[in-house]
Amino acid sequence: MLTVGQRFRRPEPRRRMRDFVRGLLAPLPRKNCWTIAEHAGDTGPDGMQDLLTRVKWDDAEVRADVREFVGHHLGDAEAVLVIDETGDLKKGRHTVGVQRQYSGTAGKIENCQVAVHLVYATDAGHAMLDTALYLPQSWCDDAERRAEAGVPEQVRFATKPQLASRMIAAAVTADTGLPCRWVAGDEAYGNDPRLAAQLRQLRLGYVLAVACSHQVITGLGAYRVDALAAGLPATAWQRVSAGRGAKGHRYYDWSFTALPHAADAHGGHHWLLIRRNRRTGELASYRCWAPEPVPLRSLVLVAGRRWKIEESFQAAKTGLGLDQHQNRRWTSWHRWTTLPILAHAFLAAATTHRSRPDPAGLIALTVNELRHPFNVLIIEPARSRCDPLLWSVRRRRHQARATTSHYARQALTEP
Repeated sequence: MLTVGQRFRRPEPRRRMRDFVRGLLAPLPRKNCWTIAEHAGDTGPDGMQDLLTRVKWDDAEVRADVREFVGHHLGDAEAVLVIDETGDLKKGRHTVGVQRQYSGTAGKIENCQVAVHLVYATDAGHAMLDTALYLPQSWCDDAERRAEAGVPEQVRFATKPQLASRMIAAAVTADTGLPCRWVAGDEAYGNDPRLAAQLRQLRLGYVLAVACSHQVITGLGAYRVDALAAGLPATAWQRVSAGRGAKGHRYYDWSFTALPHAADAHGGHHWLLIRRNRRTGELASYRCWAPEPVPLRSLVLVAGRRWKIEESFQAAKTGLGLDQHQNRRWTSWHRWTTLPILAHAFLAAATTHRSRPDPAGLIALTVNELRHPFNVLIIEPARSRCDPLLWSVRRRRHQARATTSHYARQALTEP
């Protein structure tokens, strides 16, 4: 059972936390403190806003509870820790961490926040574990903006691989460390040698994507990985599935080259893994390491499991409100983001606990699918209701005050 009530001293915030997560699980068209409070039957949004701002609780401790819960329900010695970032488009410059930067969500440079996430992926399922907001150097150097956004004094600039490194270390070195064997990530993490060195120190195997310009040392000298791939004979390629997909197995051609000259004080075995698309010929390359020798198929399956984090992002954003926050400050951002992570972990664990196998002709229960019957059968019968007319009056009064404020501010500078 996922229990975080111990993180709250009083019963009121415990109940508020319960109602907030129920609101995230509910099929609300938009998720914010107003809509969640109305769904919970509150007479106003103040209580939900207080949960994100004034109530005393530690979001890091709640995410530690989530990690313990996921380890208990999905724990697998062969599990993969997947790291990746996602961006939320934002306007203005006052929301914590916002600046013009590359967003994978938009596929280009936009005004956005970027956060690094950690997902736990096994054969049985996958669940979100942890998050860290990326604070750009411009923010770290701006004392005024830091103070306005409530950024703690001890927070210093950290690259995305450094943020990932901290989350991975916290996951595997805690008293209830997660059972896992592998780490997977894209080029942003594969191109950082310090992250790879830390993973070797932790004895975690990895399959990390690298750029085509990445160089490796072979017995014949240093080569760019794209040049090395171009010189491989036809016999060097093997057709292997990277895992099951919605439309069949994801077959690619793979090459597998040992890199004994990459050995260091951590020992183990280094490889260069290259994937070739069977139709387009497009290449993707990975630096790999493991404490013990492993077959090609094991590395391919780890590479394929990296896509589980994209499924987690999709489920958390479309169904659990991960990107719908309206929080400008450091603490409220972390608290909001923690709650969809908690909700996702709950659903992910629930999909794996079935007393009987799925009937013939049905796919396995998914996080997105489970959310609907859970809301209809559990949340709706139990939730309280308030007069919707009162909420209509409250919304219109709030909008009227905002309009008056905007016009008054404009009158100070405009004729």
